[in-house]
Amino acid sequence: MTSTPSAGTAGARRIAYQGEPGANSHTVCLQHYPDWEAVPCASFEDVFALVENGDAELAMIPIDNSIAGRVSDIHHFLPASRLHIVAEHFLRIRFMLMAVPGASLETLETVHSHVHALGQCRKVIRELGLSPVISGDTAGAAREVAEAGDVTMGAISPPLAAETYGLQILREDVEDEEHNTTRFVVLSRDLVEAPPGNGPVVTSFIFSVRNLPAALYKALGGFATNGVNMTKLESYMVGGHFSATQFLAEVDGHPADLPVRRALEELRFFTTDVKILGVYPAAPEREE
Repeated sequence: MTSTPSAGTAGARRIAYQGEPGANSHTVCLQHYPDWEAVPCASFEDVFALVENGDAELAMIPIDNSIAGRVSDIHHFLPASRLHIVAEHFLRIRFMLMAVPGASLETLETVHSHVHALGQCRKVIRELGLSPVISGDTAGAAREVAEAGDVTMGAISPPLAAETYGLQILREDVEDEEHNTTRFVVLSRDLVEAPPGNGPVVTSFIFSVRNLPAALYKALGGFATNGVNMTKLESYMVGGHFSATQFLAEVDGHPADLPVRRALEELRFFTTDVKILGVYPAAPEREE
């Protein structure tokens, strides 16, 4: 088995992300793949296409947020794609209130950001009496404010956006909750599995249950009887059919581990299909 790709791996130089330069996804790319070219994309669909077509080697994709929950679009793109999860990273989300040079808290009247960011920073918006304005994403809001050059406009954006667009930070860490964290996964065309017996591993997979009474209960029973810890189980409809339900699951352990192998074998007995999305090292933040 090959090791998980990491910064500086030969032959892999482009990593795609959704959003504009300065976005949180861009920040994670710079933190963990500093020697690679980070390629911004307008949509998640563009990110997947870039990697699938070979125009980028990896993709950095947000999949869960500790406040907003799952990133729903990803759970539809991922099963249908030909990409595999090869790594995970966690980012403590920090939002800054920023504006053009010369602006102050007293001159601000509106604040621009993504709808989720505005919802996660209600306290400062209310305290300062600002009118929220929805933008496509947090970094894009910073760009819009910089281009407008208006001292009455502020943006709630990541710290990197202020540096990217030449804005001044008027107040740091304006998010309501300190535990605001997003989990990102790194996607590759190649299924690169972490080697067994070399530290904590996460196995992600999708499956559809057979149309039988208690099928889900029976399918998951193997994980309990074999002592396998399931850390994620999410369902969503497929093809617009209420009776066709697909599940995304994650467990601690490697498919080569006997308990996980037995549990997956039992799962396959009660499901129509099982697809391994990735077997990758568990990020240290999982223990925090």
